Amino acid sequence: MIYELRTYEAAPGKMPEQHARFRDDLLPIFERLEMPVVGLWTYAHGGWSDRLVYLMRFGDIAERDRKWAAFFADEEWHRIRAEGSLVTRIRSDILAPTDYSPLP
Repeated sequence: MIYELRTYEAAPGKMPEQHARFRDDLLPIFERLEMPVVGLWTYAHGGWSDRLVYLMRFGDIAERDRKWAAFFADEEWHRIRAEGSLVTRIRSDILAPTDYSPLP
């Protein structure tokens, strides 16, 4: 099992739209493509106020790569993306749980 920690830096003034896009558009696509989102966060203390952070779970890197390829080929994603980018930067980190981690 691996986890992908993704951090999206919203373009100036675009954080409300970023939340709406995830809530209304991206989460349904992720669900349809069986891309499990463990959780989504913003910083309550520390960090930057323009960041949306979320964690996804995959069986392995090959599964992650297949599912992201399906996402980027998805017609609904292309329609949403054509509305314009809301982020200035995206960071992706792949995490592997330790053998003593309480996560599955």
